[in-house]
Amino acid sequence: MIKLADNQFDTQRLHAGYDPKEHLNSPLPPIYQTAAFALGDTDEAEQVAEGSKEGFTYSRVANPTVRAFENRITALDGGIDAVAVGSGMAAVSYALLNVAEGGGRIIAPTNLYGASIDEFRSIFPKFGIHIDFVDDINDFASVKSLIKADTKAIFVESVANPSTDIADIENLSTIAHEAGIPLIVDNTFPTPYLFRPFDFGADIDVYSSTKAINGHGNVVSGIVVDHGQFDWGNGKFPQFTENEFTLETGDGQPVSFNEKFGSAAFISRVRIKYLRLFGSVMSPFDAYLALLGVETITERLDKEVSNATAIAKYLKAEPHVKKLYYAGIDQSNPLVKKYFPKGIGAILSFEVAGTEKQVDAILNHVKVFTYLPNVGDVRSLIVNPVKITHREIPASLREQHGLNTRVIRLSVGLEDVDDLIGDLKQAIASAF
Repeated sequence: MIKLADNQFDTQRLHAGYDPKEHLNSPLPPIYQTAAFALGDTDEAEQVAEGSKEGFTYSRVANPTVRAFENRITALDGGIDAVAVGSGMAAVSYALLNVAEGGGRIIAPTNLYGASIDEFRSIFPKFGIHIDFVDDINDFASVKSLIKADTKAIFVESVANPSTDIADIENLSTIAHEAGIPLIVDNTFPTPYLFRPFDFGADIDVYSSTKAINGHGNVVSGIVVDHGQFDWGNGKFPQFTENEFTLETGDGQPVSFNEKFGSAAFISRVRIKYLRLFGSVMSPFDAYLALLGVETITERLDKEVSNATAIAKYLKAEPHVKKLYYAGIDQSNPLVKKYFPKGIGAILSFEVAGTEKQVDAILNHVKVFTYLPNVGDVRSLIVNPVKITHREIPASLREQHGLNTRVIRLSVGLEDVDDLIGDLKQAIASAF
């Protein structure tokens, strides 16, 4: 297995986390399409079952193909371990439930993905987990004022969906650590290729690997990655320090996750309690497809960022566009230079200087863009967020962040950029 310290990103994306010699010298990770694995002898079975030896018993807990994907993203992201799950929302849910289990508070911005806002407002409070929303996550005084004795984490999107606002990860991590809580970052849009939150102090990363990590629109999946630097034994997180009956020492005494797994306590608990018991599992075939996608992540994102930048510049000058949302071309934003020298990603939005009916006309007249509620595909996609992907957000919050019925979101793919700009021009012309 190739280690991060030995090689650069483009070598890691092809080799990290997988040793062909352990799989009949297959250069590609095989698809282990099986529900369970033979246990070998009783001693080995017990060691694998209790977690003292890595191995495989049941694919709801771990599978070799999925494990290769977890290992590869761990290496690319600079973490110590990862758990792949069935969707990006499962990754968000498991990470936040794991940190705030038993009740508590989480600080989060109001300009999040619609499903996250819906979950935070309607589901988490029923589990005793309450979200303290802040309008501007980079308003550090406001963030600090929300921290209470029972605050368990700060949660942010590194690049917000769909505004592309950038969170100041380094300063937020400092605030979190001064309060003895972790910073959890949804880094879906940039992927580890464009940005690694761990390099700036984040503690847990979550991804919808459905999006640009896989990049081909053929898999729904997510992943949680642990930096391995946070002290879960600091007294604020009893779930990591209380004895766990499923964990035992050699003499049969129960121990805590912190005692058993040390720096990997968080991610081990995600696997053993949330993945194993809640069961949102990534399938071996999906892991195989995601691994294939990762192999071309550099070339894909380089061209998609280039295309998105050109389209953003066109839209900025388009008279029928009232406002552009793409922080990547804002040279006055110091966060772009600090965190995203290779670009912020391929997603951008714009507000049409017209009516809702004219927005519908644009959506109905595109020929190269596909009207589809996803992002990060090799194909270029277009959607009206208020009616499709962000309809769960209360109207007051949408209006506050300029997310109205005249906003269109683009996910820019690998087509010829002149064709994409031409498609937008003819669709906008048809509407006006």
